[in-house]
Amino acid sequence: MSNYHELVKGKVYIGGADAALSAIKEQGVTEVFDLRDDGKAQEGFPDSAHRHHYPIVENRNDQEESIKSAIQAVTEAVQEGKKVFFHCAGGRNRTGTVATALLMNLGEATTVEEAEKLAMERRPDISIKPEMRHVLKNMYEANNS
Repeated sequence: MSNYHELVKGKVYIGGADAALSAIKEQGVTEVFDLRDDGKAQEGFPDSAHRHHYPIVENRNDQEESIKSAIQAVTEAVQEGKKVFFHCAGGRNRTGTVATALLMNLGEATTVEEAEKLAMERRPDISIKPEMRHVLKNMYEANNS
């Protein structure tokens, strides 16, 4: 059993940092988005994949811009038809935040709750912290009321 999960069939995979190389090898991933704040390059990272660093620092309230940048970059790669893997350290909070937003952007869900539930069905490890969920609600639901 792999230590990553398929978020969007045949296109998007998510997990922790330790799963990136497996996803590249097993799924033919070409774009890897690292959401960790330190963003250390992994040993043995293949030339066949492009590594993108979009740091989201946990436990801070001023993360809206970094979260938006990461979401936009991942969404664009998916819309361009690239095979994508994104991760933070453990694949729970930051990964879950971007996964929830991506499902909203792709029209798979209409509310943050619905998108988060769907993301959790696909990766049960996801656990979005309240400050990240607040950013998502501001992004997606503040404009709709």
